[in-house]
Amino acid sequence: MPTARRRGPTQELPLTRWRSVKYGDTTIEYEVRRSRRRKKTVYISVDGNGVHVSAPMTTTNRFLEEMVLGKAPWILNGISRMGEHALPRRFESGEKFPYLGRSIRLVVEPAAVRGARVRFDHWRLLATVPRRLEGEKRSDAVRRVVVGWYRSRASERLNAGVDKWWSRLGRGDRSQVLVRDHRRQWGSCAHDGTLRFSWRLMMVEPDLVEYVVVHELAHLTHRNHSANFWELVYQVMPDARERRKRLDEAARLLPIL
Repeated sequence: MPTARRRGPTQELPLTRWRSVKYGDTTIEYEVRRSRRRKKTVYISVDGNGVHVSAPMTTTNRFLEEMVLGKAPWILNGISRMGEHALPRRFESGEKFPYLGRSIRLVVEPAAVRGARVRFDHWRLLATVPRRLEGEKRSDAVRRVVVGWYRSRASERLNAGVDKWWSRLGRGDRSQVLVRDHRRQWGSCAHDGTLRFSWRLMMVEPDLVEYVVVHELAHLTHRNHSANFWELVYQVMPDARERRKRLDEAARLLPIL
């Protein structure tokens, strides 16, 4: 990834802020993440939620803009590879979100309601929000109900998945299943047998969700990633290696909501 030296000191700026710059006929939106721990370099990355610029607190906006312009071909190539998933989510009508490996469209409808709510209808997410909410307040409200919907679906599907595989991989009393907001971990198995899964699993294909369930259930027998652990996983799911590879590939394209 590209790096560059910072420029001279300036006044302290906000830690996180979205900015944009024109490159030819294209507008590149990028999130500036400032950190007091970062002392000398600027780091540019492209992931499922857009373009991110990590910088020291003292780096000027002008310098960051020049950095983005200088790396524009590389940035646009990265965005192109990721397609629509790389666009920053504003939680507005027309945006698309992944659900079980497919794409669903968000429709936001202002109405005379007290609180925001969402429902799934024919591969659309219909979010109803109070008319009084505008701008960031509306986006925040839509995000909350969309994430809540994902979490609800995750609880249903993951509990069903654990029930399906329990007869082959379960140990003792059936494990409790908890849905969490993990960003860097699909799932975990605690020493008491509690299984924790990220609601973001609802973005990937069903057979990849099933792989994560099998993976964590296998930890009830083997608490590490030893050869015995993988032998058990492959015994009950012969194509687990291929599913694991596809899961790694899918993770790189998912938006970070």
